Amino acid sequence: MKQEFLSGIRSVHFVGIGGSGMSPLAEILHSLGFTITGSDVNESDNLARMRRLGIPVFLPQKAENIGNADLVVYTAAVSADNPELVAARTKNIPLMERAILLGELSRRFKNTVAVAGTHGKTTTSSMISQILLQADRDPSVFIGGRLPLIDANGHAGNSDVFVCEACEFKDHYLEMNPAISIILNVDADHLDYFGSLENVIRSFRQFSSQTTGTLIVNAEDANTLKAVEGLTHADIVRYGYSLDCDWSAQNVTVHDGAYGCYDLYRHDQKIASVTLGVPGEHNVLNSVAAAAAASLCGATPAEIADGLAAFHGAGRRFEFLGTVNGITIADDYAHHPTEITATLNAAKAMPYEHVWAIFQPFTFSRTARHLNEFAESLSIADTVIVSDIMGSRETNKWNVSSTQITDQINGAHYLATFDEISRFVAENVQPGDLVLTMGGGDVYKCARMIKALLEAQ
Repeated sequence: MKQEFLSGIRSVHFVGIGGSGMSPLAEILHSLGFTITGSDVNESDNLARMRRLGIPVFLPQKAENIGNADLVVYTAAVSADNPELVAARTKNIPLMERAILLGELSRRFKNTVAVAGTHGKTTTSSMISQILLQADRDPSVFIGGRLPLIDANGHAGNSDVFVCEACEFKDHYLEMNPAISIILNVDADHLDYFGSLENVIRSFRQFSSQTTGTLIVNAEDANTLKAVEGLTHADIVRYGYSLDCDWSAQNVTVHDGAYGCYDLYRHDQKIASVTLGVPGEHNVLNSVAAAAAASLCGATPAEIADGLAAFHGAGRRFEFLGTVNGITIADDYAHHPTEITATLNAAKAMPYEHVWAIFQPFTFSRTARHLNEFAESLSIADTVIVSDIMGSRETNKWNVSSTQITDQINGAHYLATFDEISRFVAENVQPGDLVLTMGGGDVYKCARMIKALLEAQ
């Protein structure tokens, strides 16, 4: 990493340090020797981790928290009148939006691998990180979920490789100029910002045009191919199920109902046999993309196969939390109908008697826009429970409610709070069942409450 990064900066304060896009940046800078402080509005696992690292974290957010920081980092979700931002402006402390900091950090590496796509970014970037870390290639890492291998979202390595997620939300990834980019898929999401699928595709095309070396693209996704059509500035590597692709999965089978096994091909040559440690058909393609990227970073076919077999998921990505009295509890970040469909199809393919889907809708705008699709995707489960919507940064100007989802699903339940949900599940769940919490908010807390109640029975 070039030494001029954040030249003259010694202390950095993060406003909203518990966010999935903030905590790994804080962790990386902390590892590099910067003095880090942070604040947030709610307790979370990420805050607990920051404290374990020795990073002071303040709740609630107030002016004095910023101290004498040399730089204040904030997210797009923080309002302009936040007391810490106001204090920073009053004291003439430089402000930097999180996406700009990530872009600056990414440019300090010769081989930044940016994983983009509407779905699957965390899992795929975690797979690449697992392969390279396990092979002792020591990349730096920025991912949106905890990687069990390092028990962290972020890692400051000593190589010229930086593996990171590239998020399309509000065009944040346009702050980057990666050497290697992956486009997993392009779907209609964040339409409160983009307005239309066509604008989402246009954004991904701009991101692709900023890639300096190699574009790794999903040949099975029509919108991805549309986004890169005609681009000639970078090498385009296609992956999919066809031998016409540069990288492909052939002879795909499953074991234990949902775990992919396949022969990994580069062009028309088999280079490895892969057995995945994570469930779901969608993860076959994610792993092929990860293999292509890891290969560009120097990983051998054997190292790729070993890393993919050893990877059993990132935090909040079909994360198994335990089995109590024959009842399995798991949690997943799925917050879009496409993700819910993939997760529940994987769950239904596994040998469980009954699949419970507990869904916390995340943001009013997304809930209003995808009401029917949410109902359709959740219907894959045997029993559906929907909590109140987590509005996050929004007010409910759409007058949308969770009952507009449950009313479309036979036998579904609307239970407003995690207390109500956990009691209902603990009283009705049976041995052999899978209880799966899903959503982009804090529904993982509900999974833990259910597990605690079952353990107390």
